[in-house]
Amino acid sequence: MTASPDPVPGPDPVARAAGKPAADTKSDTPAVRRRTLAFAAQELRLISALVVLLAIGLFLALPFVLSIGAVVFLPLVTAIVLTIILSPLADRLAKLGLPNFLTALLALAAFLGVLALALTAVLRPAMSLFEELPALMDRIASRFQDLQGNFAWLARLNDRVTELAGKPDAEQVVLATPSMLEQVAFATPTVLLEVLLTFLLAFFMIAGRVGLRRRLVDRQHFGANLKAARAMRDVQDRVAAYILTVGLINLGVGILVTAGAWLLGLPYPVMWGGLAALLNFLPYIGPLAMAALLTLYGLGTADSALFGVVPAAAYLGLHTLESNLVTPSILGARFTINPVLILLALSYFSWIWGVVGALLSVPILLTITALIDHLGKPNLLGFIFGEPLFQSNVLDLSEEQ
Repeated sequence: MTASPDPVPGPDPVARAAGKPAADTKSDTPAVRRRTLAFAAQELRLISALVVLLAIGLFLALPFVLSIGAVVFLPLVTAIVLTIILSPLADRLAKLGLPNFLTALLALAAFLGVLALALTAVLRPAMSLFEELPALMDRIASRFQDLQGNFAWLARLNDRVTELAGKPDAEQVVLATPSMLEQVAFATPTVLLEVLLTFLLAFFMIAGRVGLRRRLVDRQHFGANLKAARAMRDVQDRVAAYILTVGLINLGVGILVTAGAWLLGLPYPVMWGGLAALLNFLPYIGPLAMAALLTLYGLGTADSALFGVVPAAAYLGLHTLESNLVTPSILGARFTINPVLILLALSYFSWIWGVVGALLSVPILLTITALIDHLGKPNLLGFIFGEPLFQSNVLDLSEEQ
């Protein structure tokens, strides 16, 4: 028997019997493609919505986890920030032919030397000034009493309203709390452990930076690892350059404050300059605290309240010029951060870790913004109105930049 040839596909007999034209398979391809793309877009939007909800939940739950585990997470985050800041110095020392462990040790020693010098310039005069604190507080209290006497009619009005309302006097309850000496004694072992753990982690991270870069540049996944290495390098360069530049600016502010305190006749001008330089690392909060300290000290030492606010007014004028003219012109657009983001980072991390969190807030914010620049900025506002969350496919790591 001879095999019969395969039947040639023809028009649909059902459609022909119904009097309908035969369906063209070529004309169905665009429709199928449109349905596939629409389904993929819906699936991508659903995944993006889940990512946004997960990010919001992580943002709200992270403070409780980090605050509870502060003994572990605070040294780890501080060591990571120190590694990012000190790695460029270690790289320069490595170019001299020094081994990695020695470059890490020298970088940490240089950081500790600068920190010890700054704290010595501030703490030693502050301890001498601490002996004059009772007399200073008495003079400040007398100033405020004189100011309160000018508004005595408000106190009388308040007492009159209280009598008319018939509100009984509230009973005061005093709770027994540990003394300051007991609190310091309890906190000292924990603080020493955290400081030791921080510098040990920073040492091993700085010493192991070269091995990490070599592991990233892997031939099996060269494209993805190369992007990760570029992101790490950019984060390191950006944060280190920002800290170095801001440190030099704050050093100039400290020198000018020292000269101004000497001209105004304030005691311990080096202390005031060092305090201004250190507090200027805290955006917005630090200068306000410095102005408050100068105001209180001026009111406690000057002959009149008008002359007492002169040091604080001079410092605020200097800070206005520095923050609005000098710093933006030196840092440029690359390091310009939205003030709202800075305040949010300050409040967020100071809520978690207190003063140390406030100091780490700006480097952490710079690290996050640098990583977002490499991964792609999310379009949150457009996502609410139906646009994609990311304008580009951030998951395609194999594509070269």
